[in-house]
Amino acid sequence: MGRSPNSVAIWLAALVGSVATVAFGQSSPVLTGAAAYGDWRSDAPGLRRKISPADMPPPYATASANNGPAVVTRPPDAWPNAPPGFVVELLDTDLNDPRLIRVSPSGDLFVAESGPGRIRVLRAAQRGEKPAIRIFAKDLDQPFGIAFWPPGANPRYVYVANTDSVVRFPYRLGDLQPSGPAETVVAGLPQGGHWTRDVVFSEDGGRMFVSIGSRSNVGERPIYAPWRSDAGRALVLAFTPEGKDQRFFATGLRNCVGMAVQPRTGELWCSVNERDGLGDDLVPDFVTRVREGAFYGWPWFYIGGNQDPRHVGEEAALRNQVSVPDVLLQPHSASMEMAFYDRDQFPAEYRGDIFAAFHGSWNRSRRTGYKVVRVLLKNGQPTGEYEDFLTGFVANDTNVWARPVGVAVAPDGSLLISEDGNGSIWRVSYRGNKHS
Repeated sequence: MGRSPNSVAIWLAALVGSVATVAFGQSSPVLTGAAAYGDWRSDAPGLRRKISPADMPPPYATASANNGPAVVTRPPDAWPNAPPGFVVELLDTDLNDPRLIRVSPSGDLFVAESGPGRIRVLRAAQRGEKPAIRIFAKDLDQPFGIAFWPPGANPRYVYVANTDSVVRFPYRLGDLQPSGPAETVVAGLPQGGHWTRDVVFSEDGGRMFVSIGSRSNVGERPIYAPWRSDAGRALVLAFTPEGKDQRFFATGLRNCVGMAVQPRTGELWCSVNERDGLGDDLVPDFVTRVREGAFYGWPWFYIGGNQDPRHVGEEAALRNQVSVPDVLLQPHSASMEMAFYDRDQFPAEYRGDIFAAFHGSWNRSRRTGYKVVRVLLKNGQPTGEYEDFLTGFVANDTNVWARPVGVAVAPDGSLLISEDGNGSIWRVSYRGNKHS
């Protein structure tokens, strides 16, 4: 596969040396270099990682694994691990393939059950009680993204991103069912391959963003047949709220599963699944600001101008145009949904940071992912560091009992997490000393 013995030797030497590169900040250890990759065995709330492009190994430094997890029922003694002062509650277990979650301005939790093709609404109950559950919409086609429009306290529509379209339902605050029939605002989105479609709006509500993942892993040649094209994929599209004026907002994003707009700055962010097949520690997934017109390299390059060996010599003119993502994540984490923490229940240092859910992958010999992390920002700017926040979903090298997908912030400031392994919704609240 074109592996260079010298480059592999350099990577292995870096791996040995990087064990000593653990730096300690005021409160949390920060793993850097090759030590930042790790796997589920070292995951723990508060552990920080910072991966830079210089830390990446060469392609094929290790073999490409086929190591999908076996999802098992949660063991009786298993419970998510959170930092001190946080309390984790199991909110509900009666959902079928819960994926993305979004919270309405009235506090209702909208959940996309992608497999059954429906949107559920969970209405909050008293602490310790199960929430009331209603079907908001059904007979949908692999729904995933959910958004309320216009932004603010009184939305008039609920938008839902199916795998092949974006539809909207008339909505009044507190509705458990639509107040009128669905309207298709975007039709004919490409189907197959990476099927999730997210939808979010700019802060002023004037632009609608829709993410579309690639059909293939890395644009393999047979995929380029006209009937199986990756054209018009691996990107974020922008529209008016009515689905007009379609534009390419950003390209070269293999699979931007989750999107969010940063409060106050208005910047669009993506949580991206990168490509498989180059070894355990390539290519890092990432969370990043996505600027209009930016190109992120897929399928020819990755994390800047690094050439994918499966496309040597192709599109060389694009090499110096590739944007480098803000925050690199452990490869094959399968980063999914993300949310900005904009409430004040958690300690002050959490405000403005990002929470992202890692679903976990099949393409690594030692598991990584299967957790929720906090992406650190300073004065609204990414530092490149992220921190384990909720861990403990892996039972052993073979089995996992939860696969986080959705993450949202409730009006009371608690964090809500969906996982599609056992169909659960979890709530994380802070009850410690906020000044400690």
